[in-house]
Amino acid sequence: SEEKARIFIAVLSSFVNGCTFVLQKKGILRSRDKGVSYLTDLVWWSGTLCMIIGQIGNFLAYNVAPVVIVTPLGALGVLFGAVLASWILEEHLNILGKLGCLLCCCGSIVLIIHSPKAEATSRAEFEERLFDPVFVTYILLVAVLLIILVVWIVPAHGTSNILVYVSICSLLGNFTVPCSKGLGLVAPDAFEEGPSSNKALALLLGLLVTLAVSILTQFYFINKALECFSSNIFDAIYYVTFTSTVIFASAILFKEWTALTVADSLAMLCSLTVVCVGVVLLRISQGALISWKKEPTKDKKN
Repeated sequence: SEEKARIFIAVLSSFVNGCTFVLQKKGILRSRDKGVSYLTDLVWWSGTLCMIIGQIGNFLAYNVAPVVIVTPLGALGVLFGAVLASWILEEHLNILGKLGCLLCCCGSIVLIIHSPKAEATSRAEFEERLFDPVFVTYILLVAVLLIILVVWIVPAHGTSNILVYVSICSLLGNFTVPCSKGLGLVAPDAFEEGPSSNKALALLLGLLVTLAVSILTQFYFINKALECFSSNIFDAIYYVTFTSTVIFASAILFKEWTALTVADSLAMLCSLTVVCVGVVLLRISQGALISWKKEPTKDKKN
């Protein structure tokens, strides 16, 4: 059915994206051992190819399903990335990591069951919402915050604090996701004959440029982060922050939450919380030592 096809595209895109960070990190490590640039490494380029395919999958998914269902399903990418990292990067999962994977799966299933149905939105409706004062104010604040992070925070703390690069990549999601969904709504009108086609074509070009700049900037800072930090750590934290910012932007722009009942809204909120807890468990499992044996106590000498 059409609904199953939407879910399949979103899930497949998540799995492809899960390969990206692991393969790029492997390429960076291989090139570092050889003393050459990672741009010459085939494994790094395979990760880049996965990113391109994943972005195309995201574009398709955002145009056939609501943002509030596509974005949280990225947890499956975190799950697949963690499993792949344990094999390729030898970052093995302990019991906390496995529990985190289980929570990601369970939360995603509940999210799918209670997700809103995609509502058809015309170009006129998209334009009206895009230039809504609330959304414009929000986007301007995001742009200012990005400038502050890139110009002042990155040079001072970029290599020592992973949240700097994560914040930049997550905030850019406020541009990539609305542009991806907007392109699907604007493109049909842009190539039709009529007085409104010129306006639609201008909007289409504006969305394309914004999307290209956002994706290239994300690509640059993702690789900067992978040079300094673990792929599993980056992927997990990035998922939580990216999902939060994108869902917030989607709530302002597309108002997909208005189609939900109170029960579905609570169920989606709880499932998103479960997914985020699972991702956090994946994150802390990297540095946690779990033992089921009781440590022997030392007798005090009198």
